[in-house]
Amino acid sequence: MFDVPFDAWYAWLGVALASVAVFGTAWSLPATPPPDAAGVADTVDSVAASDHPTTAEHPLEAATIELGPHRLELRNDGGAAHATFAFGPVTPVGRGSRLEAVLYGTPPERAFASPEAFKQALIEARTREPTRTSVERTLVARRVSWEGVDATLVGA
Repeated sequence: MFDVPFDAWYAWLGVALASVAVFGTAWSLPATPPPDAAGVADTVDSVAASDHPTTAEHPLEAATIELGPHRLELRNDGGAAHATFAFGPVTPVGRGSRLEAVLYGTPPERAFASPEAFKQALIEARTREPTRTSVERTLVARRVSWEGVDATLVGA
């Protein structure tokens, strides 16, 4: 009694509109998932929690990264993801700095004149405002120690 005859024009119009709505919703979804910021933070935390000098790398599936002493943000076409470090603060390393040389394997005693100069560079890097940079390689985390100055360097 209340059934709509399926050969009625308004039934076909309703089905067509519902199909367009479903297609539009599916089309608006991102093609890629947001990056895995928690996995990256876990890698950094495993290095920061170590009692010994350690180095670890984590591949990044992100277009940009914003790295701070207590947290990080990764972005790609799928959105943004944030994570906080459990073992911080870490030292974000900028490109072209002497700390970058230490991050990639140079002993701190060859890159800096004294432990005090190394400590000052660490303080300056930690207090610098985080900036978003493009990702060109994997994230590297390295725990270093030089005459009582301990640090976890992180860069991408």
